[in-house]
Amino acid sequence: MTAAVVTGIGIVAPNGVGTEDYWRSVLAGRSGLAPLSRFEANAYPVRVAGEVTGFDPVEHVPSRLRVQTDRWTQLAFHAADMALTDAGADPAGLPEYDMAVLTASSSGGTEFGQYEIERLWSQGPRYVTAYQSIAWFYAATTGQLSIRHGMRGPCGVVCTEQAGGLDAAGRTRRLLMDGGARLVLTGGTDSSLCPYGVTAQATNGRLSGSDDPDRGYQPFAATADGYLPGEGGAILVVEAADAAEARGATRVYGRISGYATTFDPRPGRPDPDGGSRLRQAAGQALEDAGLEPGQIDAVFADASGDPERDRLEAEALTRLFGPRGVPVTAPKTMTGRLYGGGAALDMATALLALRDGVIPPTINVPTLAPGCELDLGTSPFRRSPAPWPCRPVRPRLAAARPAMPRGRPATAPGA
Repeated sequence: MTAAVVTGIGIVAPNGVGTEDYWRSVLAGRSGLAPLSRFEANAYPVRVAGEVTGFDPVEHVPSRLRVQTDRWTQLAFHAADMALTDAGADPAGLPEYDMAVLTASSSGGTEFGQYEIERLWSQGPRYVTAYQSIAWFYAATTGQLSIRHGMRGPCGVVCTEQAGGLDAAGRTRRLLMDGGARLVLTGGTDSSLCPYGVTAQATNGRLSGSDDPDRGYQPFAATADGYLPGEGGAILVVEAADAAEARGATRVYGRISGYATTFDPRPGRPDPDGGSRLRQAAGQALEDAGLEPGQIDAVFADASGDPERDRLEAEALTRLFGPRGVPVTAPKTMTGRLYGGGAALDMATALLALRDGVIPPTINVPTLAPGCELDLGTSPFRRSPAPWPCRPVRPRLAAARPAMPRGRPATAPGA
């Protein structure tokens, strides 16, 4: 049974457009959170967010596609182009039914939808473009990527909000292992930083109303009071290991080795054993990968910023790994929570951590909340020898190589 290996990464994030630009920002602890600039936000419940300021769709998306797509899909276009280039994969030279697209989506094309509704009410139905019927749709990015790159294998979308990128990756692994495809574009993006999108997000009651970018998102902190939203995400090229070797892929970042999922309790019904659902999912993923907790070098936390949810996550990690038993990091404190793009960006960041043998920092967490027994790295990365978070990734999990001699992929037991 073939392995699912990641051969290409494309990132569009508030603190960097392009993989290396983003990675430099992360290692420097440089945040992309700032006051909202795309609309006047003073009257809205959140006024600070992670906007992707280094992306101009005119430069990266053909005009015929710009008029029919929302910004979240346009971000995915650019990320997918970068990922395919990084992988050295030309879809035109590969069998079209051996390629697939599986992405995550949260809110769909809210900005496009808001604009069309404004036209409807201010000018009438004749001024609503026909593209309204597809641009808002949560599967729009998957469909557009499939059409653009001629990927006609099994395609789909997973709508599980912040966890969506993990679910898409898990389904991608299953598809590749079952022989349903040989190359898959997976991951996700999001872009809902418009009045309609922000208003909808605020209904969960977990957004921070802070006007200070350094204080609005402090997961696991004694001062945590919610999170800040962001836009962007990552697209990954994932291939069957033998297919990557056959086409002469020059790099493998890592392998998707284990996956599991559970469900939250019903609304209003607390988890009877705090964090048990999280712990169960993590334990089953380890079992699926054939790994023990002691073999894990780092955990990229969900880090909700909600004190109760942070407590449950910290408790789950403590029970699984022991108090301060594993380094924990949340680089999303530099971008905000990206909804459909969040887990995909975490995966890309973890793969870059494997490549370079470092663990990126969590910023803006001054003091851990009482009872939060996590080894949370909060100092910016330095290249000189220093305590964690500069701790090298142990060789047994190192999955990146500068190049693969004679096209042989480098794999790892877990990523």
